[in-house]
Amino acid sequence: MDLSKEETEELVKGCINNQRTAQEALYRLFHADMLRVCYSYLADKSLAKEAFNTGFLKVFQSIKNFDIEKGELGGWIRKIMIYTAIDLCRKELKFSTQIIDNQDLEYFFIPPSALDKLYFEDILTHIRQLPYATQTVFNLYVLDGFTHKEIAEQLIISEGTSRWHLAEAKKKLRDLLDPSGKSIPPKERSDKAK
Repeated sequence: MDLSKEETEELVKGCINNQRTAQEALYRLFHADMLRVCYSYLADKSLAKEAFNTGFLKVFQSIKNFDIEKGELGGWIRKIMIYTAIDLCRKELKFSTQIIDNQDLEYFFIPPSALDKLYFEDILTHIRQLPYATQTVFNLYVLDGFTHKEIAEQLIISEGTSRWHLAEAKKKLRDLLDPSGKSIPPKERSDKAK
């Protein structure tokens, strides 16, 4: 997706002018990556596709607002997809209001070496085992770099609740990984719990 400034300007102008070829080119160019973004927030495929389609509709409706001088087209589209997925999550989810003490956060630490050994699909499989609210906060914080304040504003929860969901995600993910960083198969995990 390395478009030159001229290519980006031409593509954006074409979309602004409702040229079907430009719209199709934009869609094809970003389809796979943006669908992946939606899947990372919504495990239900039909909801992820709904967010993806709604997100692209928003892209085409607001592309006249894109400023090539202020950012990269892919990043701009990604933000729209993230916010669209969050909006859909907000409709689908009920968030817990449990608050965790900052002193307890060390208990939930997952060594980075454990996560480095897993492929994205493996990590995504484990993330999808988390409750939706916890999964959404984890994605926003870890994968997309949002702060707890930004997450709280987007999801209409407190910063403490955001921290709790992140800690809960780390705790549950740690339980899914063994000390060597390998994924524990579900059968062994249930045997281990006994």
